[in-house]
Amino acid sequence: MRFQIVLFFHLLLLSASTVSLSVQFQNNSVNPPSFSVGKARKTASRLSSPLIGYDGRVYACSETNLFAFESNGSVFWTVPLNHTCNVGLAPTHGERGKIYLVAEDKVIQVNPSNIGTNESAAEIFFGPEPGQEVPNEIIGLSASMSSLSVFINVKHRGLFAYGLDGQLRWTAGPVLHQFGYHQGCKQNVRDCYFTSIPMSNTEGEMYALSARSPQFKWIQDFSSLDKVFTITPGNNGRVYVTVPVRAMVLALDVTTGNILWQMNTGPLSTTGCAPVVDSNGWISIGSLDGHLYSFSPTGSLKKFPRAAELNSVVQVSPLLDCSGYGVYISQTEMEGKMSHIIGEYTYISALKPRNSVFTMLVPSTVFIY
Repeated sequence: MRFQIVLFFHLLLLSASTVSLSVQFQNNSVNPPSFSVGKARKTASRLSSPLIGYDGRVYACSETNLFAFESNGSVFWTVPLNHTCNVGLAPTHGERGKIYLVAEDKVIQVNPSNIGTNESAAEIFFGPEPGQEVPNEIIGLSASMSSLSVFINVKHRGLFAYGLDGQLRWTAGPVLHQFGYHQGCKQNVRDCYFTSIPMSNTEGEMYALSARSPQFKWIQDFSSLDKVFTITPGNNGRVYVTVPVRAMVLALDVTTGNILWQMNTGPLSTTGCAPVVDSNGWISIGSLDGHLYSFSPTGSLKKFPRAAELNSVVQVSPLLDCSGYGVYISQTEMEGKMSHIIGEYTYISALKPRNSVFTMLVPSTVFIY
């Protein structure tokens, strides 16, 4: 698994030394290096956000193909999709080794076990039939093996839950009308829509829905902090919300939606700053100040490294080791870095990167391997 993690970080940082001579980080925002490979002086194809498979391989799509990479970076297999994949959405695990991904206005189901046989390895799972109206953009995809469902978020239309047999089970929109009043999108019903899976909407509200029915369990409003945030499921009865522009992490009770605690971090990137939760229940997130911030289930903070990292930034999200207890972090050393505080926001400017340092540690003990 450690080889796969190194490969993943390599894909993330591959173009860091070639895309530009300087990098500007403003409004707590960093644009991470694109997933690009190719020969010099040729237009490189971009790889999608990757999926680390249960088999230890790394899966990513580019243009009209899905690739499986071995730990040494070689291509294990390639599956033609016949449609251009959405590189902004990572593939997701399905049942029995199957993989789901978004391509154009469709969801493609890839079955690697069919490679080399007479059966097709890639089939359309969701999408319009010939002559049917093209649906809106697919902006979210998730699969749940506990409920044997695939969830598809279509912009301006809502959430669609399908069984693994491709049959529609239910749909849900961001507004529920019940007993003469409505839940969700309380500030803007007309233009409000779901933006992610797990569920949030364009107005800064977060939802808890039953996987088996389109019923809202609770709604929590974070619009007073910001309308853009990241949702990270925990493994300890908690769900976490990260608000990048506020450099803030909040822990919620997954049953009630109540906020249990909220803590601040160093400045965060608005992209690629998703935290991870380890098997001890600690949540860890990298900051542009060069530190890894780790919080216990009760909100206690441990920071790595303890000393200030003057010219380092953490541009990509940390990753879990295969044990579930260790966390990999990638720190990028820059030629120079400056921090500016304007009002409630921190702006970071940095020169071109020099190198990257990879570290594996256990957040609960800060033990370094």
